[in-house]
Amino acid sequence: MLYDAYELQRSMLAGASAMANFGAGLLQNPANPFAYFGGGPVLASALEVFAHAAASRGKPAFGLSHTEIDGKRVAVHEEIVLQKPFGQLKRFVREGVEGGPRLLIVAPMSGHFATLLRGTVERMLPFADVYVTDWRDAKLVPLSEGRFDLDDYVDYVVAFLEKIGPGAHVLAVCQPSVPVYAAAALMSADNHPCRPKTLTLMGGPIDTREAPTAVNTLATERPHAWFEQNVIATVPMLYPGAGRQVYPGFLQLAGFMSMNLGNHMISHWEMFKHLVQGDGESAEATMDFYDEYRSVSDMTAEFYLQTIDVVFQHHALPKGEMTHRGRPVDPGAITDIALLAIEGERDDISGLGQTKAALTLATNLPDAMKQYHMAKSVGHYGIFNGSKWRTRIAPVVEQWITAHDS
Repeated sequence: MLYDAYELQRSMLAGASAMANFGAGLLQNPANPFAYFGGGPVLASALEVFAHAAASRGKPAFGLSHTEIDGKRVAVHEEIVLQKPFGQLKRFVREGVEGGPRLLIVAPMSGHFATLLRGTVERMLPFADVYVTDWRDAKLVPLSEGRFDLDDYVDYVVAFLEKIGPGAHVLAVCQPSVPVYAAAALMSADNHPCRPKTLTLMGGPIDTREAPTAVNTLATERPHAWFEQNVIATVPMLYPGAGRQVYPGFLQLAGFMSMNLGNHMISHWEMFKHLVQGDGESAEATMDFYDEYRSVSDMTAEFYLQTIDVVFQHHALPKGEMTHRGRPVDPGAITDIALLAIEGERDDISGLGQTKAALTLATNLPDAMKQYHMAKSVGHYGIFNGSKWRTRIAPVVEQWITAHDS
């Protein structure tokens, strides 16, 4: 019923958005005298903000058609290297460019699409041969394709690394830090030839007992059964994944928006003022961010619930109790994968110390192969996107990869 009610509301808002967009266009038409005086510009701006906020959104495109290497413009095209039911391995091919570190960027499966890391990919393209995990919206995966849980996530990471081949590097952003770290430990224990040379973890919940945030508190103050009963829904019949149990993306988006509701309201107010003042560039930047932020996907119920249980409620990895298909995950098995942990000083999703814990858990890794970087005055999204990521954090990642690429 929850999902069906949402779809009804979404359909109604889509119609209202279209009408508001039409009205804004009419009021902004140069042939309309109200476009120049009176309340016309103000009303047009208000309608435009509403139309943008209420519009339906699908999966965004990366849209990275080129990059710049040594001052030269280089064409880029996307290539699907490996396709699996719940995700695919995507490569950004730099035409005419050979060599360079092979970098797998593991995107979060947390309600947003991999395009949330567009800025991450764009910044690393001049430096590396970039691959990204392009996770699929669970509501589009037919029930016949089976389940997808935390164990499957680890298996996918291993399969992607095997496809890329020996000597790759991995950058995990936020949520995937735990399964990627687990994959690295398991591959190390097996002396797997495709284990990564370096593993960079950014703002990830390795040990959520450290500096718990509002997200951690939400996951621990309620019993596991509460999540099963209150946030899990059934995909409606209009989607290919009809009947699948999921944690809907719209619920997760509502949660994140409510955590910082004041900031989001201020952002929309600023966007309204920019439109009224004719500052289209500033308004467009805000719109682009929210286009991406509001583009959400569903997670399978089993993956979400297992993550809540293993990562947030039982802290299985730092306590040495995490298993993968019944096999213990031992971070002590990591002996030759260079680990870089990056945290943001103002991260309100993964608190300070949560990602750094990965360095402590790797008890048999030499200190020379460990590094910690705390980005001052940086919040969660600033770790992997924006000017601070491009100018202050990405160079640290590049230096770490370069130092351990031989």
